[in-house]
Amino acid sequence: MVELGLRENWKQFTLLVIINGFVGGMIGLERTILPQIAEADFGIAAKSAILSFIVVFGISKAITNYYTGAFANRIGRKNLLVIGWLVGLPVPLILIYATNWNWIIAANILLGINQGLTWSSTVVMKIDLVGDKNRGLAMGINESAGYLAVGIVAFLTGWMASEYGLRPYPFYLGIGFVVLGLLSSYFLVKDTVHHVNSEINASQIKKLKNVFRETTWTNPNLGSITQAGLVNNLNDGMIWGLFPILLASKKFTLSEIGTIVAIYPIVWGLGQLITGKLADIWVKKSMLFWGMLVQGFAIITMIFAASFVQFALLSILLGLGTAVVYPTFLAAIADYTHPEQRAESLGVFRLWRDIGYAVGAILTGFLADFFGLDSSLVGIGALTALSALVIALRMSAGKLE
Repeated sequence: MVELGLRENWKQFTLLVIINGFVGGMIGLERTILPQIAEADFGIAAKSAILSFIVVFGISKAITNYYTGAFANRIGRKNLLVIGWLVGLPVPLILIYATNWNWIIAANILLGINQGLTWSSTVVMKIDLVGDKNRGLAMGINESAGYLAVGIVAFLTGWMASEYGLRPYPFYLGIGFVVLGLLSSYFLVKDTVHHVNSEINASQIKKLKNVFRETTWTNPNLGSITQAGLVNNLNDGMIWGLFPILLASKKFTLSEIGTIVAIYPIVWGLGQLITGKLADIWVKKSMLFWGMLVQGFAIITMIFAASFVQFALLSILLGLGTAVVYPTFLAAIADYTHPEQRAESLGVFRLWRDIGYAVGAILTGFLADFFGLDSSLVGIGALTALSALVIALRMSAGKLE
């Protein structure tokens, strides 16, 4: 007999947490050093050109997120997870041996597909396993594992690059991640289709008439969550691409840049262990509003920072704001959708959320090239605060509105 719950399914849940750590580690490979590789190895100076790798990553991941959700019930969660790791196999090798920037772009297309398939699959499978009582906690643990891995690997690659050079040694980590992820997914993971089927029979939630349209915008609750997800990853795309460049312009060393850049995703990752559980207890609307507002404040305040300590404190604040909203997004989407439509609705949300990477990279690259880094920070920070206002005005506080 299939049982729902974190305690009842702790073995599979723990395995999926570990696998998601490998997924996050694949992003961490690029977090600190790829902008430096663009300038040092390929002579690329324009911010918009450097950020092109984030644009293609965001678009490919966003589209893959959607199809992962749409096909989860037909192809199977486990099968999609395994396919995702197969697509990711060449990524670290391409990053090591790339002789021009087009190869880096190609690697990030594959990385986006890898992330869309693997991360989306682990999200859906964990929600399937735990049922409705601990969704926030489950998402907090899942996202914590992924983004803690991002931060740790970002720090390690920054340190390795400062000691041994930008390539190839930092990317050897990626070879280990992709091999371990593939083997554990294929041999150890079990599909969760039976868990979601048992939940479908007991659900009282009304089905959406049009999952794509309502998740995107027309449903006030789902639409509010989706726009905030897009803006969240929009500002994360800016931090990913421009933060190392901003810090380099302040004359920080590569090791210092790696440390500061790593603080944000580490705080983001660790914080979700607490905020995920709070999302099961507190009003999700309030958590989303305050989390987005804190992010906007931290980003705008960066224009006044100068010292290592100031940037480190702002990275902590930004990480806390993101930790508040990230597991809450996914738990809230699950609250407002029927179990049979949940994977598809999560796929639509993650489509728009990760398009934020591409929009953020294009917008911030344009602002930075034409108006300077400070203008980019102010513009993205203000947009993040505006997203918080949309949540305040449009989203209801109840669970099943």
